[in-house]
Amino acid sequence: MSITTTHHYLPATNHSYQTVHEYFTAPSGPKSINNEDDALESVDHCLPTLRHALDRHDGFLIACYSHHPLVPILKEESVIKAARKPVTGIFEASVGTSLQSIHPDEKFGIVSTGKVWEAILTDATIAFLGTGPEASKRFAGVETTGLNATDLHDAPAEEVRKRMKDAVKRLLQKGSVGAICLGCAGMAGMDQMVREACVEECCEGWVLALTIYFMVLKK
Repeated sequence: MSITTTHHYLPATNHSYQTVHEYFTAPSGPKSINNEDDALESVDHCLPTLRHALDRHDGFLIACYSHHPLVPILKEESVIKAARKPVTGIFEASVGTSLQSIHPDEKFGIVSTGKVWEAILTDATIAFLGTGPEASKRFAGVETTGLNATDLHDAPAEEVRKRMKDAVKRLLQKGSVGAICLGCAGMAGMDQMVREACVEECCEGWVLALTIYFMVLKK
């Protein structure tokens, strides 16, 4: 992840567990990963340095919300394979957690940044679930804000909040959404915006239902 993203990500992992977290950002490379080409380029900047640290850590979390190529690449490293060290990404972790959290008749969805991620993350989710067209039974899809990762903290706060909440509401309108994944590491700490949007959308639904109900009664 980028240096800026790291700073915003730290509070989310600042717990009292007996675990030591060490954070790594590539010394060079894309400032923000905005598509699959950026993700692939970041591997070239990360891997040479990371290889020297593989034996010093017990597990690795790739903090880019995508089907990042570093996940399978690190899993194939001999040091990782010999010690069976876990390697995953925040994308894979969030999808797995969502599936465990939702009810059998519910779906999960993803809110991400630029529109390009709608197709990328949809394809990645279907591939990860291994379900093809059947993914629609558990996956509500991806809605985006139109911002990139750096915009999340550089753009005016009210604009970010509005775009985040609008994307969440569009996702909820697809029906039976029981979990929402924040589809960018730069969205760490923005879960309150999601909660606010959920409350607003549900309340709007109730107001509409009550309005129709009273209109019917008057007839």
